[in-house]
Amino acid sequence: MLKVNHFDEITQLKMGREMDGTVLYWTAAYLVDGLLIDTGCAHTAEELGRFLREQRVEQVVNTHHHEDHIGANYFVQRELGLEIFAHRLAIPLIKKGFPLLEYQEMVWGYPELTTVQPLPETINTGRYTFEVIETPGHSPDHVVFFEPEQGWCFTGDLFVSENLKMLRADEDIEGIISSLGKLLELPVKEMTLYTSSGRVVPRGKEAIASFLDHMRELRGRVSRLAGESLTAPEIRDRIFERETQLAPLTGGHFAVINLVEQLMPGDG
Repeated sequence: MLKVNHFDEITQLKMGREMDGTVLYWTAAYLVDGLLIDTGCAHTAEELGRFLREQRVEQVVNTHHHEDHIGANYFVQRELGLEIFAHRLAIPLIKKGFPLLEYQEMVWGYPELTTVQPLPETINTGRYTFEVIETPGHSPDHVVFFEPEQGWCFTGDLFVSENLKMLRADEDIEGIISSLGKLLELPVKEMTLYTSSGRVVPRGKEAIASFLDHMRELRGRVSRLAGESLTAPEIRDRIFERETQLAPLTGGHFAVINLVEQLMPGDG
């Protein structure tokens, strides 16, 4: 399924595989002044391609290599004849492929292998200049695209919510904290976050500051309970009461325990 939303000059493309009338998981790409940021998942590639044939698309970039962000790369290259750009660490993963867990294959599917080019330091469109900012944490090859004059920040999967409660097993919470701190220090009074979940956050710096405060408070609680010799599962249950329902569905790949373990003293 593809849903199109408009935010002034920015077109948001929300995509997700539909089963029994329900979208399993939404992911968002963005089109602004001929620049397409991410291409969604393989299951929605043809639907996205049909939409893009009627649009002005001149450049394509990926925020990182994950399957729900590069799924239509091959289709876009073939149909539109455009080069795609990604972080240097993403290039071999997009070109040669990478294994998916069972739930990832079902929800997003395997992307076709694609050859992409290394991102420059800035992306220029007809009207805008986007700074490419390295923001590892969600993945080592993650970047965001920031337009300082407009205050637009396309965050990919770096920012999820102010009150993060779970983590992927392969994410690095220290990297996420550091990268969001980097965005907080950008020399603009405020910014709007355009996230890969489809959430648009007008007061982005305020949201990032709230997230960092939340993580400091959560780290303190985890440390105090660890000091009482509680185990990670015991700490999880004391703070969050229970594990997320996503944990068994993803084989523990998305889980509260992943976040707790990384916040414990001596870890992360």
